[in-house]
Amino acid sequence: MNLRPPLKVALAQTVGTLPREPGLAYEPKFDGHRMVMFRQADGVVLQARSGRIVTAAFPDLAAAARELPDGTVLDGEVVVWREGRIDFAAVQGRAAATPGRAPGLAARLPASYAAFDVLAAGGTDLRPRRYAVRRERLEELLAGLGPPIQPVPMTTDPELAATWYETLPGIGVEGLVVKRLDQPYKAGTRAWRKLRHTDTRDAVVVGFTGSRQRPASLVLVLPDDDTPVVSSPLPPALRARAGAALSPLAPGDTGTAMAPGLGEVPYRSVPPELSAEVATGTTRHTVTTVLRLKDTDPGDDDGGAGAGDG
Repeated sequence: MNLRPPLKVALAQTVGTLPREPGLAYEPKFDGHRMVMFRQADGVVLQARSGRIVTAAFPDLAAAARELPDGTVLDGEVVVWREGRIDFAAVQGRAAATPGRAPGLAARLPASYAAFDVLAAGGTDLRPRRYAVRRERLEELLAGLGPPIQPVPMTTDPELAATWYETLPGIGVEGLVVKRLDQPYKAGTRAWRKLRHTDTRDAVVVGFTGSRQRPASLVLVLPDDDTPVVSSPLPPALRARAGAALSPLAPGDTGTAMAPGLGEVPYRSVPPELSAEVATGTTRHTVTTVLRLKDTDPGDDDGGAGAGDG
């Protein structure tokens, strides 16, 4: 039976050291926009991690996916390369684009799809198969395809993985994902492991709570997750800086985002033209703390990519 969207994706839990037991595979961790790619007999569907359909936002990837055999379903990460580095703010700008602006953004900021798993081939559900089998099938499927759809690098050598971990941050790769070779694809479960260099990451600001002049919190989209989250309350100095940075941005629609301990709270959206360095930690709830603001331009020279819906 053909798999259809929305599908839950497999997840990873954070570890503090590089796992080295036998039977492991290591992949670079690309921080972009998680996407499941469906090649169906009647066309292509692109699904974000949340289940949202984002086909219209990525016409370049939708066109490339038509070269895949019918009945193929891939899991992977969309990235945008700028000046030799991964630019998460740019890919979030792509994901938030309206259908009218998406073709222009695709021309200026072409996306690449780093496929790290195959969930179905020829209409057969491969999720129960071992990762080693799925990886071999993934490489077979993509062998003659080429950019912008390519498999992520993979190694079973922990020493090479350690080298990747030390050298790849220079291009914006923040760490490694570690998978067991004998493991099925466990949707919705943190069965994989991820090793990151730092607990700080860049996130894209998609909204705010409180007033735009002195926002109480920022609403953020983190790498590898397109669901908006509300930051912890901003300290006074950062509220003033955030207000100054938000003032040129046109507020968009009202949405809801998850706030630690509060559930869903309303927020006002803004175009994804501002990024922030954030730290995440867990007590009873996962808390996202804004450390500093970073101006960014997703490359839309006609006034921005539009307000995102997470």
